[in-house]
Amino acid sequence: MKIFITGASGFIGGAIASDLKSRGHEVVALSRSEGSDAKIAALGATPVRGDLGAVEPAALQGCDVVVHCAAYVGDWGSLNDFWSANVDGTAQLLDVAKQAGAERFIHMGTEAALFRGQHMRNIDETTPYPRSTPFYYSRTKAEAEKRVLAANDPSSDFAAISLRPRLVWGPGDQTVLPAAIEMIEKGAFAWIGGGKARTSTTHVHNLCHAVDLLLSKGEGGEAYFVTDDEIVTIRDFMTRLVATRGVDVPDRSVPGFVLRGAAFALEKIWRALRLRSAPPVTRFAIAIMSRDCTIIIDKAKRELGYRPVISVDEGLEALTEL
Repeated sequence: MKIFITGASGFIGGAIASDLKSRGHEVVALSRSEGSDAKIAALGATPVRGDLGAVEPAALQGCDVVVHCAAYVGDWGSLNDFWSANVDGTAQLLDVAKQAGAERFIHMGTEAALFRGQHMRNIDETTPYPRSTPFYYSRTKAEAEKRVLAANDPSSDFAAISLRPRLVWGPGDQTVLPAAIEMIEKGAFAWIGGGKARTSTTHVHNLCHAVDLLLSKGEGGEAYFVTDDEIVTIRDFMTRLVATRGVDVPDRSVPGFVLRGAAFALEKIWRALRLRSAPPVTRFAIAIMSRDCTIIIDKAKRELGYRPVISVDEGLEALTEL
């Protein structure tokens, strides 16, 4: 099977590209620079130059499946920054995929598409999108997903599906673990509300397994949550995660409402001054890590035959050995 993937120079896209290649597929990946070319080639994939939002149909020639992982994932930026990448970029790639004759489009979604700042307890695919959200990332990922699902077209054998992992971690992680260690080393780390928020997580190997299943399973026009099928507290998980690098987490804690209020004030100042750099804390980052987010994955189990291939304990042990 020939597969086109975006975001392969990043953590999630790179892991998926490598996994698909190891399974014998031909993998072609969108690349924007010589640096990305090298990363993609090291995965065993073939880099194809282009920009998200301006992908040429020729880049997808002969591809059976498109796996769309690229996105603007920062927690700071203008609405245009998020919209142009997450919505316009996805819409253009959908059009090109159809033109090129791809049969399946797998969109990397997120639970954040349902987030407006609230606890998300025992959510599943029936949980509705919020009517509004203050977070540009949530707003644009929801809009992108809606367009993906609406693009599903059984009459032309074009299946469009969204996959929703939560808090992806594991070998190659470029965000969660490195960011936590950097904050600890700078003396800037503090638990939000004691780290008591409960969450689902998704090891990157489990995410790759879900993508492999979606190459031939799953209903077009549908979204699927996948996780490690375990629930942990942020404090327990992050303590064990950074311990895989021999780092201890300080015991300092700040109430969530205090940090959310501080983030709101800082964002007001940053936007008033039109500063491009991110403020020290943002509302989205504080909110998403201070609210419960527990997910039911019965739909993926039932329709995809999904089961985690690695547990949280096994994943942490493997990280310790790296």
